[in-house]
Amino acid sequence: MEGKKRCRMHGGAHGSGAPRGERNGAYRHGMRTHEMTELRREVRELTRISRQLIEAGL
Repeated sequence: MEGKKRCRMHGGAHGSGAPRGERNGAYRHGMRTHEMTELRREVRELTRISRQLIEAGL
């Protein structure tokens, strides 16, 4: 687009794109949302720490 920094069709301006979460038509079960990914990361870290404590005999 002449005189513009981004194409109005393909520019990826802030706020463009599909809605997040259940409002998105491709949403199925939520296992790959940002929240679930972070939760799995935290559980993995807690599991690792608990295994270290068990091995240390605490």
